Amino acid sequence: MPKPYEIMGILNANDDSFYSGSRFDEADAVKKIEQMIEDGADIIDIGAVSSRPGSKNVAEKDELLRLKPILDIIYEQRLYEKVSFSLDSYAPLPISYALERGFGIINDITGLDNNLVCKLVGEYKAKAIIMHMQGNPQSMQDNPMYDNLLQEVECFFKERIQKAQSFNIKDLALDMGIGFGKTLEHNLELIQNLSHFKVLGKELLIGVSRKSMINAISPSSPADRLPGTLAIHLKAFDNGARIIRTHDVKEHIQAFKVHLALCKT
Repeated sequence: MPKPYEIMGILNANDDSFYSGSRFDEADAVKKIEQMIEDGADIIDIGAVSSRPGSKNVAEKDELLRLKPILDIIYEQRLYEKVSFSLDSYAPLPISYALERGFGIINDITGLDNNLVCKLVGEYKAKAIIMHMQGNPQSMQDNPMYDNLLQEVECFFKERIQKAQSFNIKDLALDMGIGFGKTLEHNLELIQNLSHFKVLGKELLIGVSRKSMINAISPSSPADRLPGTLAIHLKAFDNGARIIRTHDVKEHIQAFKVHLALCKT
């Protein structure tokens, strides 16, 4: 019987990620991947461009240069046979390279905005994760506002699902985009109402791992936000989330096993 959840571990190939524990260099990349696999990760999500508020754009060629060494190692060592790999990118050049090297998931924070990305995902029969974001990483937290948050996010997903299907993309998951053009109140409303989006018939992804919304509730540095992360992710799972994106695979595996055991009693 399949698990009711999937744990997606995070690895960043950039030096400006907000959480230093997710960064890696070539020397220890394979070690970190193998540790995540041993810890029980179902998916490993690799990115080379920070999307934190105020982050700068990175040219496609530079993004690929950051990613190429680890993508080549994954391919040469056939690590994609041990775990599913996701690329956190919205740029066609690195996406094409990753899909050629065993990656089966594209995690696109722009929600498949680029037609060429759609074409690549469709041709490779890959899975796409569509994320909702108001604005862009440079401006998204400048006073985000919604007339009807749930309705607007749902309309966005409906539009992008239709677009994905027009490019023959059959496997989709939806990411609420917690912290991407949303206040704390918006984030809480989305998490509390995840079941609202189940009507769309797609897997729901949640990722609040060590994010600033935890600090807004309980002041803390990223290094001290694991308890808050677990609390939100477990609640999100109860409300319908299926894919949990986290920096802390081992701790999440334990928490979810205990949570499921409690739910059965």
